[in-house]
Amino acid sequence: MADRLTQLQDYVNQQAENFCNSIGILQQFAPPSFFAEFEKTAKNSTAAPNSQPNSEDFAQMFATLIARTAKDIDILIDSLPNDESTPELQASHLRRLELENQEAAQRLEETVKRGEKLLEQIQKALQDIAECQLKMQCLQTNDNFSSFSAETNVNSNQTSQT
Repeated sequence: MADRLTQLQDYVNQQAENFCNSIGILQQFAPPSFFAEFEKTAKNSTAAPNSQPNSEDFAQMFATLIARTAKDIDILIDSLPNDESTPELQASHLRRLELENQEAAQRLEETVKRGEKLLEQIQKALQDIAECQLKMQCLQTNDNFSSFSAETNVNSNQTSQT
Protein backbone atom coordinates (compact mmCIF):
# COMPACT_ATOMS: atom_id res chain seq x y z
CA MET A 1 0.00 0.00 0.00
CA ALA A 2 1.22 3.49 -0.78
CA ASP A 3 2.32 5.91 1.89
CA ARG A 4 0.04 8.71 3.02
CA LEU A 5 1.68 11.40 0.89
CA THR A 6 1.27 9.29 -2.24
CA GLN A 7 -2.35 8.63 -1.33
CA LEU A 8 -2.86 12.35 -0.80
CA GLN A 9 -1.36 13.12 -4.20
CA ASP A 10 -3.62 10.49 -5.80
CA TYR A 11 -6.69 12.07 -4.19
CA VAL A 12 -5.65 15.57 -5.27
CA ASN A 13 -5.20 14.29 -8.84
CA GLN A 14 -8.61 12.60 -8.63
CA GLN A 15 -10.16 15.84 -7.39
CA ALA A 16 -8.60 17.79 -10.28
CA GLU A 17 -10.02 15.19 -12.68
CA ASN A 18 -13.45 15.54 -11.05
CA PHE A 19 -13.33 19.33 -11.47
CA CYS A 20 -12.28 19.07 -15.13
CA ASN A 21 -14.98 16.52 -15.91
CA SER A 22 -17.66 18.53 -14.13
CA ILE A 23 -16.70 21.66 -16.07
CA GLY A 24 -16.83 19.61 -19.27
CA ILE A 25 -20.33 18.39 -18.43
CA LEU A 26 -21.47 21.92 -17.58
CA GLN A 27 -20.05 23.14 -20.86
CA GLN A 28 -21.67 20.30 -22.80
CA PHE A 29 -25.17 20.86 -21.41
CA ALA A 30 -25.10 24.64 -20.98
CA PRO A 31 -27.62 26.61 -23.02
CA PRO A 32 -26.03 28.75 -25.72
CA SER A 33 -25.25 32.37 -24.92
CA PHE A 34 -26.44 35.10 -27.23
CA PHE A 35 -23.92 37.55 -28.62
CA ALA A 36 -24.90 40.33 -30.99
CA GLU A 37 -22.32 39.49 -33.63
CA PHE A 38 -23.05 35.75 -33.42
CA GLU A 39 -26.82 35.96 -33.16
CA LYS A 40 -27.48 33.86 -36.24
CA THR A 41 -25.48 30.85 -35.02
CA ALA A 42 -26.94 31.09 -31.55
CA LYS A 43 -30.50 30.98 -32.88
CA ASN A 44 -29.73 28.02 -35.11
CA SER A 45 -28.12 25.92 -32.39
CA THR A 46 -30.62 25.17 -29.67
CA ALA A 47 -30.09 22.65 -26.90
CA ALA A 48 -32.02 19.42 -27.07
CA PRO A 49 -34.88 19.30 -24.55
CA ASN A 50 -33.87 15.80 -23.37
CA SER A 51 -30.46 17.05 -22.28
CA GLN A 52 -31.69 18.97 -19.22
CA PRO A 53 -32.47 15.97 -16.95
CA ASN A 54 -29.10 14.43 -17.76
CA SER A 55 -27.27 17.61 -16.82
CA GLU A 56 -28.94 17.62 -13.40
CA ASP A 57 -28.00 13.97 -12.86
CA PHE A 58 -24.42 14.70 -13.85
CA ALA A 59 -24.31 17.78 -11.65
CA GLN A 60 -25.51 15.75 -8.65
CA MET A 61 -23.05 12.94 -9.38
CA PHE A 62 -20.06 15.28 -9.69
CA ALA A 63 -21.11 17.25 -6.60
CA THR A 64 -21.14 13.98 -4.66
CA LEU A 65 -17.77 12.88 -6.08
CA ILE A 66 -16.15 16.24 -5.35
CA ALA A 67 -17.52 16.32 -1.79
CA ARG A 68 -16.47 12.73 -1.06
CA THR A 69 -12.97 13.27 -2.47
CA ALA A 70 -12.61 16.51 -0.47
CA LYS A 71 -13.58 14.61 2.69
CA ASP A 72 -11.01 11.88 1.92
CA ILE A 73 -8.35 14.55 1.36
CA ASP A 74 -9.19 16.16 4.72
CA ILE A 75 -8.94 12.80 6.48
CA LEU A 76 -5.55 12.10 4.92
CA ILE A 77 -4.28 15.57 5.80
CA ASP A 78 -5.40 15.09 9.41
CA SER A 79 -3.52 11.79 9.57
CA LEU A 80 -0.23 13.41 8.56
CA PRO A 81 2.20 14.30 11.34
CA ASN A 82 1.92 17.90 12.44
CA ASP A 83 4.63 20.48 13.05
CA GLU A 84 4.16 20.21 16.81
CA SER A 85 5.55 16.69 16.70
CA THR A 86 9.04 17.21 18.07
CA PRO A 87 11.71 14.53 18.30
CA GLU A 88 11.11 14.42 22.07
CA LEU A 89 7.40 13.75 21.59
CA GLN A 90 8.16 11.09 19.01
CA ALA A 91 10.71 9.47 21.33
CA SER A 92 8.25 9.43 24.23
CA HIS A 93 5.60 7.96 21.94
CA LEU A 94 8.06 5.25 20.85
CA ARG A 95 8.96 4.49 24.49
CA ARG A 96 5.28 4.14 25.34
CA LEU A 97 4.79 1.81 22.36
CA GLU A 98 7.81 -0.25 23.43
CA LEU A 99 6.38 -0.61 26.96
CA GLU A 100 3.03 -1.71 25.54
CA ASN A 101 4.86 -4.19 23.32
CA GLN A 102 6.80 -5.60 26.29
CA GLU A 103 3.60 -5.95 28.33
CA ALA A 104 1.92 -7.74 25.44
CA ALA A 105 4.95 -10.03 25.08
CA GLN A 106 4.78 -10.87 28.81
CA ARG A 107 1.09 -11.68 28.55
CA LEU A 108 1.81 -13.87 25.54
CA GLU A 109 4.58 -15.74 27.39
CA GLU A 110 2.28 -16.32 30.38
CA THR A 111 -0.45 -17.59 28.10
CA VAL A 112 1.99 -19.94 26.37
CA LYS A 113 3.19 -21.28 29.75
CA ARG A 114 -0.40 -21.89 30.88
CA GLY A 115 -1.08 -23.62 27.58
CA GLU A 116 1.99 -25.84 27.99
CA LYS A 117 0.90 -26.79 31.53
CA LEU A 118 -2.57 -27.66 30.27
CA LEU A 119 -1.03 -29.70 27.47
CA GLU A 120 1.08 -31.63 30.00
CA GLN A 121 -2.00 -32.30 32.15
CA ILE A 122 -3.97 -33.50 29.14
CA GLN A 123 -1.12 -35.74 27.99
CA LYS A 124 -0.80 -37.21 31.51
CA ALA A 125 -4.55 -37.83 31.65
CA LEU A 126 -4.45 -39.51 28.23
CA GLN A 127 -1.52 -41.65 29.36
CA ASP A 128 -3.44 -42.69 32.50
CA ILE A 129 -6.49 -43.54 30.39
CA ALA A 130 -4.37 -45.60 27.99
CA GLU A 131 -2.74 -47.48 30.89
CA CYS A 132 -6.14 -48.20 32.44
CA GLN A 133 -7.45 -49.48 29.12
CA LEU A 134 -4.42 -51.76 28.73
CA LYS A 135 -4.91 -53.11 32.27
CA MET A 136 -8.60 -53.70 31.53
CA GLN A 137 -7.71 -55.57 28.35
CA CYS A 138 -5.16 -57.67 30.25
CA LEU A 139 -7.71 -58.47 32.94
CA GLN A 140 -10.30 -59.38 30.33
CA THR A 141 -7.76 -61.55 28.51
CA ASN A 142 -6.79 -63.25 31.79
CA ASP A 143 -10.45 -63.79 32.67
CA ASN A 144 -11.10 -65.23 29.22
CA PHE A 145 -8.01 -67.42 29.50
CA SER A 146 -9.01 -68.53 33.01
CA SER A 147 -12.51 -69.37 31.91
CA PHE A 148 -11.12 -71.14 28.83
CA SER A 149 -8.71 -73.13 31.03
CA ALA A 150 -11.48 -73.95 33.43
CA GLU A 151 -13.67 -75.15 30.58
CA THR A 152 -10.81 -77.17 29.15
CA ASN A 153 -10.17 -78.75 32.55
CA VAL A 154 -13.85 -79.51 32.99
CA ASN A 155 -14.05 -81.01 29.51
CA SER A 156 -10.92 -83.07 30.03
CA ASN A 157 -12.22 -84.28 33.40
CA GLN A 158 -15.50 -85.26 31.83
CA THR A 159 -13.76 -87.15 29.04
CA SER A 160 -11.50 -88.94 31.44
CA GLN A 161 -14.42 -89.97 33.64
CA THR A 162 -16.24 -91.55 30.79
